[in-house]
Amino acid sequence: MAITLVNPTGLPEVDVYRQVSVASGSKLVFVAGQVAWDAGGVTVGEGDLAAQVEQCYLNIATALTEAGGSFEDVAKLTVYIVDWTPDKMPSLLEGISRAAAKLGVTPTPPATLLGVAALDVPGHLVEIEAIAVLD
Repeated sequence: MAITLVNPTGLPEVDVYRQVSVASGSKLVFVAGQVAWDAGGVTVGEGDLAAQVEQCYLNIATALTEAGGSFEDVAKLTVYIVDWTPDKMPSLLEGISRAAAKLGVTPTPPATLLGVAALDVPGHLVEIEAIAVLD
């Protein structure tokens, strides 16, 4: 695998992701921000943050499969959540957990979470972009 995830000594250990991703592969894949659309462009999980997070992860996995990779090749995620407040964390983690179960992975690459005022379509609660490295 082209990615090694680590928590360096001297940095806090966070349960849901690793602080550092070391890439040794040679092919970079940049996945545009994915929202909770299914293949037909219909929003999945209207009003349900966990369901939308799950769909975003599944969409990223679909994109990476097309590029010859998988979610395990993700080196970095950026997560944008509308009107973020800390009380939304359980829903975020539930969506990640459900996606992980479906994908058969433990998705813990470094991630940045940003609260935003709005996304492209009313009703979209989350958008997630990914950078992956393949051998």
